[in-house]
Amino acid sequence: MRGGVIMTIPTVLETMHGPLSLPAYFPDATRGVVRAVDSSDLEACGVQGLVVNAFHLSRTPGAGLIKHAGGVHALMGWTRPVASDSGGFQLMSMVRENSKYGSVSDRGVHFVDADGSREKVLFTPERSVRLQIDLGSDIVVCLDDCPRPDATPSEVEGSVRRTVVWAKRCREEFDRLVGSRERARSAGEGGAAPRPRPLLFGVVQGGYDEVLRARCAEALQEIGFDGFGFGGWPLTPEGDLAAGILEATARLTPDALPRFALGVGKPEHIVRCFGMGWRIFDCVLPTRDARHGRLYAFEADRLADVDVQAEGFYRFVYVRDGKHKRQKGPISEACDCPCCRRYGLAYLHHLFEIDEPLGMRLATLHNLRFYRQVIERITAS
Repeated sequence: MRGGVIMTIPTVLETMHGPLSLPAYFPDATRGVVRAVDSSDLEACGVQGLVVNAFHLSRTPGAGLIKHAGGVHALMGWTRPVASDSGGFQLMSMVRENSKYGSVSDRGVHFVDADGSREKVLFTPERSVRLQIDLGSDIVVCLDDCPRPDATPSEVEGSVRRTVVWAKRCREEFDRLVGSRERARSAGEGGAAPRPRPLLFGVVQGGYDEVLRARCAEALQEIGFDGFGFGGWPLTPEGDLAAGILEATARLTPDALPRFALGVGKPEHIVRCFGMGWRIFDCVLPTRDARHGRLYAFEADRLADVDVQAEGFYRFVYVRDGKHKRQKGPISEACDCPCCRRYGLAYLHHLFEIDEPLGMRLATLHNLRFYRQVIERITAS
């Protein structure tokens, strides 16, 4: 209850590609693909949506070619929602880690040698929004200024100022593009009723400083968005979940609007953040771990017995371990993924030993299904 009004956290988000049940975990399809699997595989695992990266897709194959193909959904053969990362995280992962990749100004991000071409690219808030609209994204994320985890207080304060300025520019460009397209469609179809439009999410920055987070959240709410994302590094310098600042950021945004815990992906972290009010999650962990032979397995033998609120509710299975050579049973008795339904762990061990790509595919299917089952359990609870 806030101000005497009971606010309800949404359980469904209406998108251009159908309703999205919340909570939801989105695998990272950064360059338009979840490595080792295709769209039918993802659907078989119950994946609800994907995250692509606007900056990387603008480089290869290019937004123009994707638009010509009918959008990223048509290109990938994917019919469910897609969220697009604005490119803000690349500020930290590329430019701020190595100045040879460019610099940041109030105009935008100046990328140099982003793909080895030495080409200079100015990535502005307006360009980020245009790219995401051209991709056909269901959830468009504002370009934000993402500071390093070890940024100084003045640097974090500067990132908040710039994030708010950029968010306003993103809002204006988004309204211009969506408004003009809707007017053109309505005129062409004789005043037809509006269709679902993309959703625009603002990103709350502020590092580990609750005061700066509050300043950023308040300014973003004045601009107005369809949802809010957690900006910055969601872990402490020691590698633990930054639970305090995640909880504080959730409190600073309206319960009636969806919250996107950008970059939060460990199973136990998803469970904790769900309790704080976060409803959308994305991370590379399950698919990257799968390709390296690190699989997730519930401690219980039946999904009905899984208590995701309990500490240590899952374990890791390292598929290359020699002890699995003779294991006839599946990775997990509680799992109903295509791999566990049909194959024993011994077979998966063999596939990894001979570097057979099928091994990565089956392992990825398993980890993605595990994450979906975690979502199902916290929804049920």
